[in-house]
Amino acid sequence: MVNEKEQDLRKRNEELERELKKSKEREEQTRLELQRTWDRLRLAEEAEERLCSQLGELEAEAVNQARDYHAHIISLMDQLSQAHQFLQKASL
Repeated sequence: MVNEKEQDLRKRNEELERELKKSKEREEQTRLELQRTWDRLRLAEEAEERLCSQLGELEAEAVNQARDYHAHIISLMDQLSQAHQFLQKASL
């Protein structure tokens, strides 16, 4: 009877050790998955920062191009106005 109890305790102890080992393996897998997720998040944040920076540069370039285009249109309108005035004077 004592021997039987001792065997039952050993079996239970072995079961608990197996469960503990499985639990530690699951914990390690979860930790590795969390680390991979953290790494992916960090890469995504870095990519987002680069994209925001590039977008800002493109917006600044677009504003400059719009200003240049507007100045060019104003210049062409002035030239057209001067040509129109010249033609009016020439026809008089």
